[in-house]
Amino acid sequence: MIPEATLGNYVFKLPDVGEGVAEAEIVAWHVDVGDVVKEDQPLVDVMTDKATVEITSPVTGKVLSRNGATGDKAAVGNELVVIATEAKDEPSLPTPAAPAVAPPASAPELSKEGAAQAPAGQRPTAAPAVRARAHALDIDLAQVAGTGPEGRILHEDLDRFLLRSRGGEPHQIPAARDGSEEIRVIGLRRQIAETMQAAKRRIPHFTYVEEVDVTALEALRKDLNEGQGHPRLTLLPFLIRGIVKILPDHPGINAHFDDEAGIIRRFSAVHVGIATQTRRGLLVPVIRHAESLELFDLANQILRISESARAGKASREELTGSTITVTSLGPLGGIAATPIIKPPEVAIMGVNRIAERPVVREGRIVVRKMMNLSSSFDHRIVDGFDAASFIQALKGVLEAPARLLVA
Repeated sequence: MIPEATLGNYVFKLPDVGEGVAEAEIVAWHVDVGDVVKEDQPLVDVMTDKATVEITSPVTGKVLSRNGATGDKAAVGNELVVIATEAKDEPSLPTPAAPAVAPPASAPELSKEGAAQAPAGQRPTAAPAVRARAHALDIDLAQVAGTGPEGRILHEDLDRFLLRSRGGEPHQIPAARDGSEEIRVIGLRRQIAETMQAAKRRIPHFTYVEEVDVTALEALRKDLNEGQGHPRLTLLPFLIRGIVKILPDHPGINAHFDDEAGIIRRFSAVHVGIATQTRRGLLVPVIRHAESLELFDLANQILRISESARAGKASREELTGSTITVTSLGPLGGIAATPIIKPPEVAIMGVNRIAERPVVREGRIVVRKMMNLSSSFDHRIVDGFDAASFIQALKGVLEAPARLLVA
């Protein structure tokens, strides 16, 4: 233990975690009050509107207090942690060994399946509803292995006991379920919620859905994927290549709208955001200068930034700066969707599932591979005619995919 007389208090404040960032949300604490920490040991993770940042301790010492709970927002310069440090003539703090944890004196025994049975002479633990059901079924709870906390017997345990002791499937009416779970919306999930709410509140969405015959494109994709030494092509590189090819004729689609300043910014460069599902929620890493990339270059970039986002390693630069976004649910894409625009962009392209469908071609019914494009536009900036013209042009290059392979 560190003598209080030798201690000095180091007040650690939230540092500047990014240009233009005034506050950050606390998303995870790595220390508790009373913990002994070393210099450069992680203290807390904070999230800005650009990225999640891990903040480490600048000193070695004992945590006396910490300011803010998970989900709270802290301003840059606010006190985060107070750490008791040793005087300069004192040696560095040793890291205390973790105390051995003794098992409970009355720990229940485990059955072969990992379920706990109450020790002999001890009344089994079960909810009143479980006891009532066991009584109605003439089941001795002492013979039932519980899989709940500390060997608590659950309804599922009764079902399992019935299957083993009586054979066959028990024909019992399922027990009624009660209770609820409260989950605080924090971190990335709160950021997504706030962004989506602002987008729907401020942007009048115009959604346009068109079907595309991708039979020829899928045949070309299959042929290209049979080659060696390059990443497997999904539909997305073709879609991005198609968008890049037609955008010069539709400059109002590749733009930002600053509604507060009343300014539209049209871009020559095409920085494509790829909506990517991760364990923490939806992230949108960015492929920069997609106009300069060929199909396999695009495939490489999509793979790289998607893996980086899913691993939580995407940098701030990789998660900002998109001028247009594409989104795809792959096999879960459904028939149609209403994708939400990512402000300040004015358009988002959505890919739906590819399915074989009967269609009429030259008076004959044939089976073709069809896919819907579900795209949304900011109706303040993009008129319906312009949105439809853009999608029809995109449909044209996707249905004649050889055009995607030439400059």
